[in-house]
Amino acid sequence: MATLSNTLRTKLTRERERGRTDRAELFALLAEALVCHVGLVRDGAPVVLPTLHVADPEGPDEGGTLYLHGSVAAPWIVQLTTAPGAQVCVTVTLVDGIVAARSSFNHSMNYRSAVILGEARKVDDPAEKDRALDLLVDQIVPGRAATLRRSTRKELAATGVVAVSLGEASVKVRTGGVEDDQPDIDAGTWAGVIPLRLVAGEVETDPLTDLPVPPDVRRRAADLGPR
Repeated sequence: MATLSNTLRTKLTRERERGRTDRAELFALLAEALVCHVGLVRDGAPVVLPTLHVADPEGPDEGGTLYLHGSVAAPWIVQLTTAPGAQVCVTVTLVDGIVAARSSFNHSMNYRSAVILGEARKVDDPAEKDRALDLLVDQIVPGRAATLRRSTRKELAATGVVAVSLGEASVKVRTGGVEDDQPDIDAGTWAGVIPLRLVAGEVETDPLTDLPVPPDVRRRAADLGPR
């Protein structure tokens, strides 16, 4: 599946020109984002929760697999792993800039966003669960999972992993500058864009170790460092 789905649930209704159809853009966005938000209905009311995620293009689900994880005691994990056919909506947004226009109406933001809709699947297979947890660690610090001890049986039993197919998803992106009406431009008010990005500070070594910062952490900090 090289292109994104175009279902009734993923079809854009406004600013359709901002929609993206290349599935590679979805995976790039999911790889860059550190946090997603999971929406579900619990006890008859909508709930939206932040959590970590990772996308696996080679996952067993249609279009690839999105993995989410949490404590097996967390109510949302319990719901998604015990209710067959539980539906979820997962969203990710990266803000790239503040668009300061000449009118309040035309103020906006440059952003990249994705919406994934689907049925939650409990990951029971030990090999898939182990791979998913390694991918989740590497989503935060690429290459780090290989440097850590393996999870114990107790830790694995305490961790729930949920998979969502990436078969039904949409991506929407705004780039560029201010879009003002000519009368506002003629009025002479300042307008422009304030670029935004996530920037890492200096790495802080845990006081209980005197080891140097490992290469994987140095690379990650450098990737997120000032430019």
